[in-house]
Amino acid sequence: MRKIYTPASAAAETLEAIKFLEGRWKLVILFHLFDGKVQRYSDFEKLIPDISQKMLAQQLRKLEADGIVQRKVYPQVPPKVEYRLTAWGQALCPALDALLNWAEQKESIEEPV
Repeated sequence: MRKIYTPASAAAETLEAIKFLEGRWKLVILFHLFDGKVQRYSDFEKLIPDISQKMLAQQLRKLEADGIVQRKVYPQVPPKVEYRLTAWGQALCPALDALLNWAEQKESIEEPV
């Protein structure tokens, strides 16, 4: 059963959801993981050259702690670490696609004068 919201509670819950995505790099990281993609730490360094190693590690740890990204460590030398979206993280794809579509509409909708 879906939760029933008031305008105030809907706004508060939406704001809490948006906080999961706060940060300059989280969305970039997520878009590199959409469609079931698996990336290694070194892949992210190549895909996002402007991010520092410290920031990349922090953002990945935060996304993992929030349950959006899964980290898998393979017991080998040198260590192999892979990142992928959790099911909950993958469920974010349609919401972000909808947000992109909404943003694109701004230019096509003419405001009455």
